[in-house]
Amino acid sequence: MVPLSILDLAPITEGSSAAESLRRSGDLAAHAEQWGYRRFWMAEHHNMTGIASAATAVALAHIGSVTSSIRIGAGGIMLPNHAPLVAAEQFGTLQALYGDRVDLGLGRAPGTDGATLRALRRDYNSASSFPDDVRELLGYLDDASEDAFIRAVPGQGTHVPVWILGSSLFGAQLAASLGLPYAFASHFAPDHLHAALDTYRREFKPSRYLSEPYAMAAVNVFAADTEEDAVRLKSSMQLQFVALRRGNPGPLPAPVDDINAVVDPVSLAGANHALKYTACGKPAEVHQYLRDFVAATGVDELMLTCHAHDHTARLRSLEIAAEICPPPPPLLR
Repeated sequence: MVPLSILDLAPITEGSSAAESLRRSGDLAAHAEQWGYRRFWMAEHHNMTGIASAATAVALAHIGSVTSSIRIGAGGIMLPNHAPLVAAEQFGTLQALYGDRVDLGLGRAPGTDGATLRALRRDYNSASSFPDDVRELLGYLDDASEDAFIRAVPGQGTHVPVWILGSSLFGAQLAASLGLPYAFASHFAPDHLHAALDTYRREFKPSRYLSEPYAMAAVNVFAADTEEDAVRLKSSMQLQFVALRRGNPGPLPAPVDDINAVVDPVSLAGANHALKYTACGKPAEVHQYLRDFVAATGVDELMLTCHAHDHTARLRSLEIAAEICPPPPPLLR
């Protein structure tokens, strides 16, 4: 089995708070480290009352403080919202604090609505400069030339690994042209998964960062000791997607016993399509789904995400999935 990693948006559940959400993320990361997960990534979203990871670098500093070996990173930083220099400084700071276990995943989407984009002092045209901004950011993380006038401090010379994230062919083409690792957001955008992976591998150009392509894809996981519990666990995310599509995003709802009884068929079909790549069921079923997904896509790594209302059930879901984590490499002596 390929390595497994976790994507966490620090979900704020109904009746909870951002503070509690971030504490739970730290608890999950500490468990994930023990269970054998390779990475723990968090994602940037703004003006979302159900997500507490907007200040992603700050949230990752918390994760770094409660872990010691698992890689921590962004999945991702929405670069159109930031000056490349600032992003380099933030992740250079994380590397200064936590050593060589920091990743920086970059996305092109703003991750928010137009009004919030204006509040961030950005505009939609910022995304058009994404390839140039990525190159500029890479320069701030590489070794500086002697005549460099602007340097990222901390950041310069840290060589923090940069990933390109995507849900379409654009990110795949950019990652391939720059010779960077690539992560596809199949956990909510399933339509272009195979085409994007094919494009990335076909067009990949070896670079000083990678000699051959390295691809990761994301899958939702709702695992429990019974089928009924797993299906109920999943209902919270289905409800949240329906609310989001209706323009009414909010905290992660409590699960329901019968999703068909509370959501109309058309809305539910839309949510289920977005969540197409979801492993849901008892341990053996979830393990087989993950193995089949890896076989079908050929990904080098699998990133799992679980938006569950109950923290204990969320831990159990990702613990079950971790049962097929490959053993860690032997220590060099």
